Amino acid sequence: MAGEWAIEVNNLRREFDVGRRAKRRTVVAVDGISFEVSAGERLAFIGPNGAGKSTSIKMLTGILHPTSGSASVLGIEPWSDRRALTRRIGTLFGQRSQLWSELVPRSSLRMLGAIYGLDDATLDRRIDQLAELFEAHELFEQPVRTLSLGQRMRCELAACMLHQPELLFLDEPTIGLDLTGKQRFRELLVHLNTELGTTVFLTSHDVADIEHVADRAIVVNHGSIVNDASVAEMRSGLLGRKRIEVGLVEAGGGAALAVALSTAFGADVEVFERSASVVSIDVDTTRRPIREVLDHLLDAVPVADLSVVDPPLEQVIGEIYERPQ
Repeated sequence: MAGEWAIEVNNLRREFDVGRRAKRRTVVAVDGISFEVSAGERLAFIGPNGAGKSTSIKMLTGILHPTSGSASVLGIEPWSDRRALTRRIGTLFGQRSQLWSELVPRSSLRMLGAIYGLDDATLDRRIDQLAELFEAHELFEQPVRTLSLGQRMRCELAACMLHQPELLFLDEPTIGLDLTGKQRFRELLVHLNTELGTTVFLTSHDVADIEHVADRAIVVNHGSIVNDASVAEMRSGLLGRKRIEVGLVEAGGGAALAVALSTAFGADVEVFERSASVVSIDVDTTRRPIREVLDHLLDAVPVADLSVVDPPLEQVIGEIYERPQ
């Protein structure tokens, strides 16, 4: 599917009627969104609770019909031919399991393979390939109820990939995982994308998921798209901000540095004391050249270490959310 759209969305809208009788009203969950996702792309679809993310995914997977607008997923209108679509996509929701808790994953995979109509030889071969890919040979032979959450999610992902889908929909897939489990899961997603060409459509509240998995992020709020850019653009170019991390020679010098920079630059810089000897400085580079701030702080206090980085992605996303609609 090189060069083709995996997903095309045009003015998609979904309304819900809520309440009863006199209190009945219409709520717009998704408000006329339009976007495309290229085949082989890794996209994060992000926003605060109630932004319309889950409703959008339900329409794109054929669970919900839209109120108006259109969408095409792998060339299929999702709600018109959901059966054909399910044979070409994989879905993984962090809070829902497709494995039977009392069975070993291999048995669950065999039942899922039968549902997808895979013959025994093909099914055995794919299960072995997935066990190798996910380093899960032993996990596939243990009852699901005995697995840790991280181990179970690896098996869940294997179940999603059993029928070799072209597109993965992932809704909060790392929720509840520990740091090691999250990192391993992210690596698997990137590997599936780079080695197999699987398109990834990811929603997550974990900023690290977005940074480590996605190439591009669509930010939604109040049912509308408020930003659509590469993750790199969101970090470095969107807000025109940079962060200076400063290690001080003398502990406790952060207060003096904050006073000096505030006097010189006012609201164009913000100073945060991270510890007695580490200070972070956020600079509005649309108003102050970073070099000017660096020169001033080097004159103000003795510096042991210094680096200039982009602001944390959660800060970037937070400021996008707060923009007036």
